[in-house]
Amino acid sequence: MRRILHVVGARPNFMKAAPALTALAHRGIPQLLVHTGQHYDRRMSDLFFEQLGLPEPDYNLGVGSGSHAQQTAQIMMRFEEVVEREKPGWVLVYGDVNSTVAATLVCAKLGIRVAHVEAGLRSNDRRMPEEINRLVTDTLADLLFTPSEDGNVNLAREGVDATKICLVGNLMIDTLIRLLPHARWPGGLVVPRPYVLVTLHRPSNVDEPDRLRDLWRTLVGLSRQAAVVFPVHPRTRSRLSELGLGPSPTGLHLIDPLGYLEFLALQRDAALVITDSGGVQEETTYLGVPCITVRENTERPVTITLGSNLLVGSDGDLLQREAHSALAGEWKRGVVPPLWDGHAGERVARRLLDGIPGCAPAGSPCGPRPEP
Repeated sequence: MRRILHVVGARPNFMKAAPALTALAHRGIPQLLVHTGQHYDRRMSDLFFEQLGLPEPDYNLGVGSGSHAQQTAQIMMRFEEVVEREKPGWVLVYGDVNSTVAATLVCAKLGIRVAHVEAGLRSNDRRMPEEINRLVTDTLADLLFTPSEDGNVNLAREGVDATKICLVGNLMIDTLIRLLPHARWPGGLVVPRPYVLVTLHRPSNVDEPDRLRDLWRTLVGLSRQAAVVFPVHPRTRSRLSELGLGPSPTGLHLIDPLGYLEFLALQRDAALVITDSGGVQEETTYLGVPCITVRENTERPVTITLGSNLLVGSDGDLLQREAHSALAGEWKRGVVPPLWDGHAGERVARRLLDGIPGCAPAGSPCGPRPEP
């Protein structure tokens, strides 16, 4: 079998790629890892590679930051050279970042087969750049690995050939299960319990001054009831500084971005997580930790219908009320979605080795479920 090439670019990709790399390595499949450099800060990239046990990338494209168009174009130009040199049998792309859609476009034009891990997720909001990336990638990819049944339903509604769709489960949860016993608190961080963990990075929250001020006021208010721990994304920190928000009160702990193991420990032990991250919605659902998502929509509805997540949009009053409920222990009991069992990477490897065409029949873990 010709080698498989994995493309990663941002920290959510790393947790999804690790199980697939491991499962394929156990089967003796030759592989290459390409890091586009979309996330390049040590805390956003290198540290994650170390903690996840990922191999050193065979190629680092060093793209760095830029507008969506600039970043996507740079990745395409540099990645095309890699593909033409290596001529892989398959290229695996992950999630919904610019690296994913850029690599897919290159492969589609060169006739290289693409498998998309975390396919079929839809927010139905095309104002989100990630939604455009998902739609384009799923349209062009040859094989679509879905993390949950709603992904299969979405793809079926879009007319995707059923033989391309494989429900494998959530590779990010594979990584969580493997590393949860090794999760460790950040050195030097001492906060009383219960505490609230916060992550905010999406433009709709941090690039809109009035919205960011409102969120800040809510966090300050919550910090009077319980400690609030806020690992601050570099862009978010810049926006807070521009608006003169800070210094933080005693109960609001603004800290630097964390490695995977440290952030996992904070999620595990939190009384509540407030986030706008897709991956955090999934991780808290598996951990059974109350989660409030400050977005108008989510591409991961299974974390709401089955899990511990709640969507509050931009309603600051609702956010405060639900946060107080969670801290009082009044929260729904979620369950772990099907196939979030630590073996999704193995299912990806097994399906790739089967070749095309052919997933299992509709209604099985490698075929679209009938619509309800």
